[in-house]
Amino acid sequence: MSTHPAAEKTSRKLYIESYGCAMNFSDSEIIASIMGEHGFVNTQDELDADVIFLNTCAIRDNAEQRIRQRLIHLRQNKKHNNELIIGVLGCMAERLKSKLLEEEHLVDVVAGPDSYRELPKLVAEVDDGGRAINVLLSREETYGDLNPVRLNSNGVTAFVSIMRGCDNMCSFCVVPFTRGRERSRDPESIVNEVIQLKNQGYKEITLLGQNVNSYLWFGGGPKKEFKSLTKEEQDNSVDFADLLEKVAEAASEMRIRYSTSHPRDINEKVVETMARHKNICNYIHLPVQSGNTRVLEAMSRNYSREWYMEKIEMIRRIIPDCGISSDIIAGFCTETEEEHKDTLSLIEWAQFDFSYMYKYSERPATPAAKKFSDDVPEDVKGRRLSEIIAVQNKMSKERNSEYVGKEVVVLVEGESKKSDQDWMGRNDQNVVVVFPKEHYNRGDLVKVLVERNTTTTLIGKAIH
Repeated sequence: MSTHPAAEKTSRKLYIESYGCAMNFSDSEIIASIMGEHGFVNTQDELDADVIFLNTCAIRDNAEQRIRQRLIHLRQNKKHNNELIIGVLGCMAERLKSKLLEEEHLVDVVAGPDSYRELPKLVAEVDDGGRAINVLLSREETYGDLNPVRLNSNGVTAFVSIMRGCDNMCSFCVVPFTRGRERSRDPESIVNEVIQLKNQGYKEITLLGQNVNSYLWFGGGPKKEFKSLTKEEQDNSVDFADLLEKVAEAASEMRIRYSTSHPRDINEKVVETMARHKNICNYIHLPVQSGNTRVLEAMSRNYSREWYMEKIEMIRRIIPDCGISSDIIAGFCTETEEEHKDTLSLIEWAQFDFSYMYKYSERPATPAAKKFSDDVPEDVKGRRLSEIIAVQNKMSKERNSEYVGKEVVVLVEGESKKSDQDWMGRNDQNVVVVFPKEHYNRGDLVKVLVERNTTTTLIGKAIH
């Protein structure tokens, strides 16, 4: 193994803090792997660290402000260790670039999502007295050859990244600008990683991508449309349904989940593959964002309300007990009160198990920021969000009440947040289940009789 100048100071300690989506947490495991190859040891104590990386999110403004405040706090740690190096990685780094480094002097290293292999070199540049930046986006990088270091692992569940970037260009979203174009990872490397996790005792994996359903492997490079491939490339290509099949068969005793799906790309082939394999969980995260066709068009989502409803009907036809969750934005530019009501009615119609719900937050340089005025007042956004949350909570409680008196199979992930006498895990449909520990252990699959429910949780007892 080659030695990098950054590794000369032996046993330097690395502290990584992750924000935002599951992809960021997965990326942190890649970062730990790269740094580990160059002599850095992970620590859980920021005061013990020689290098601190914040792996950041730029989806909403409040996330960025929170990270800025965290950086100001971390600068104080330099009083304890004047050689401490602080870096901002990920989407916020890509978006703000030199501003963090040169104008605000909050950090020493700035690295975008495709620059993680350069991190040891960037740290070495800081060791030599400079500041370092690399935010170049790649059309090729997937990190598919690396073995991620499982950070803060429960030893039961793990993420496996299958693709990077996004081509959808939703008008409100910064991801195509911070993570670049879509490129899919070699399916053989994905299956090998899953088998390795199985051999290490993991019981469940989640396949990750900004839009997993558009996964397409034909030999590498930037993504192409299937119809633009040569006949040979088409014959040898692997789409997401094919990949699901390969993973399910390679790890038949493991639970398989995936996230996230774009409604435009979910299809019958994927859902039928799910139905065919018992170890693929009956759960789909299918973000709708709005229940009104005109607003969806303004968002550049490339589907209508009716199209989305047809996708839900298709899923429920093939997998009647499938859990479905969503993302919803309140108060997008130009949204009227009637259009907001369309979102409320869609939530009731779709009967989502749960949703991630947000007020619209304008992000600089996005198509929405360039084309539209952020014209829905903050108090109106807040009220609309409260109404969306109220309707979704009602749906969630009703959906969860349907499990009362029934048996569910739960994979034990860890202790309940409220009691160290109870285990928590999730059922096939991704609903959290809590039950007394008794003699069961982390990683066990347990049959639980559901006795009652809350909006977010099923509560019961194990069936011996």
